[in-house]
Amino acid sequence: MDTQQNRGRQLVGSGSPLEPEIGFSRAVRTGAHVAVAGTAPLADDGTTVGRGDVYAQTVRCLDIAEAALREAGARLEDVVRTRVLLTDADRWREAARAHGERFTGIRPACTFVEVSRFIDPEWLVEIEVDAVVPQAEA
Repeated sequence: MDTQQNRGRQLVGSGSPLEPEIGFSRAVRTGAHVAVAGTAPLADDGTTVGRGDVYAQTVRCLDIAEAALREAGARLEDVVRTRVLLTDADRWREAARAHGERFTGIRPACTFVEVSRFIDPEWLVEIEVDAVVPQAEA
C-alpha cells in the first residue's frame, strides 16, 4: 500500500490502477477517524480469493482492511463500525463467523446488508470499516 498526505488527509492506496481513474483511496484518515473503502476479496494478483466461499472471502476482505488500517496508523482494536455487504443474505452466518473470529473482544457496531451484485460476479462479500484512533495516538 502507498500513503500520501492531501490537505491534512492521509490517503492510503492499494496500488490499484483504478484508484486514480475512479478517484478513490483504499482508506482515508482525517484526524482520529479512519475510513476503509468497500474491500473486495482480491488476491495480490487481482484474482478472486475463495470462489464460492463466503467465509474465505470475508477473511480476505478483513485481511485487506486490517492492512489499510495499519498503514493509516490504526489498529483493529480501533474499529468502531463495520458493514458487511453480501450478495446472498441467507449466507450471513458464514460471514458472521469470520467477522466474529476477528472482532470477538472488539465488538464494533456491525451491519449486514444484501446487495444485488458487485462489479465482479465472483465476489460474494465486500466489507467497509470505520475506526477512531485514541487521542494519544491521533
